[in-house]
Amino acid sequence: MPARYKRVLIKLSGEALMGDQPYGISPEFMDKVVEELGKARDLGVQLALVVGGGNIFRGVSGAAKGMNRAAADQMGMLATVINSLALQDAFLRKDIPARVLSAVEVGRMAETFIRPRAIKHLEKGRVVIFAAGTGNPFFTTDTASALRALEIGAEILFKATRVDGVYDKDPYKNKDAVRIPRITYSEVLERGLRVMDAAAIALAMDAKLPVMVFNMQKEGNIVKAVCGEDIGSVIVAE
Repeated sequence: MPARYKRVLIKLSGEALMGDQPYGISPEFMDKVVEELGKARDLGVQLALVVGGGNIFRGVSGAAKGMNRAAADQMGMLATVINSLALQDAFLRKDIPARVLSAVEVGRMAETFIRPRAIKHLEKGRVVIFAAGTGNPFFTTDTASALRALEIGAEILFKATRVDGVYDKDPYKNKDAVRIPRITYSEVLERGLRVMDAAAIALAMDAKLPVMVFNMQKEGNIVKAVCGEDIGSVIVAE
């Protein structure tokens, strides 16, 4: 099955790395995800990843409990560094070259993000993992994924989650929720659908960067996504 895209960015939710655990990282599930990503790379796809930190710490919930939002978001950035290093280790154990590029300096643990450096890694066949979001508080990893996708010239942004697309309401809370196979950026904003935050959608809309939302927990979906199969929901221009 040939790949449809040459260069993509995949946003992985931190919660997706938990597997069946209530928090933290499931090594078994992470290995499965890395194996799936490796299969996509074997098709010749240049892979960039942004991973969230919600499985370790979520800044908004911390701020809601009285913590300063900026401090809470900085802690969330460090959580994404932890997840990124764990992903890098999982890739390297499978002999898949990978590099972590962080938006904030973390000493000898990871390289600092520089756009030309990231593109060079991709061109050499390395999986690039972007850590620490945008490096600024008040911006989510959704926004970071849209920003990095545009910076590296990705053809599409994939949001790999625990649901199989965009729904008209929360499918976990509403049994009558309906999946929307195709929707425009403006409709997402107008209807207040919580697919990605408004800043991320606005960035994608301005650059006409297509976004696909799909369930990463279903085996084979990552390969199907990079091959252009209709497995989730697509957010596009008018």
